[in-house]
Amino acid sequence: QVPLVESGGGLVRPGESLTLSCVASGTIFSIAVMGWYRQAPGKRRELVATLHKLGRSNYADAVKGRFTISRDNDKNTVYLQMNDLKPEDTAVYYCNTERVATEEGVFSSWGQGIQVTVSS
Repeated sequence: QVPLVESGGGLVRPGESLTLSCVASGTIFSIAVMGWYRQAPGKRRELVATLHKLGRSNYADAVKGRFTISRDNDKNTVYLQMNDLKPEDTAVYYCNTERVATEEGVFSSWGQGIQVTVSS
């Protein structure tokens, strides 16, 4: 497992912005895919956005045009810039990494989740 630490969540009003960050720790050689998923109460966990190390990104239709995923490979960090937030974006957001190459092997990991609440 590769520990992931998420930050940046909180309570905002509709139309406001938040930026989530997720740092993967340890001796990491490369991370193939970094991404964000979310789970609202009573719903399944769903993809928000992913970003391959070569630059290919994938977004859920519900967030296209409002959210932007980016990563800093030198810092093993992935960001999610969320603009024009809506109440339906309220969820626990989870960071995910796939095919993380370390000294001990190749792993995939999930963060513990961070709450984002959009409410007036």
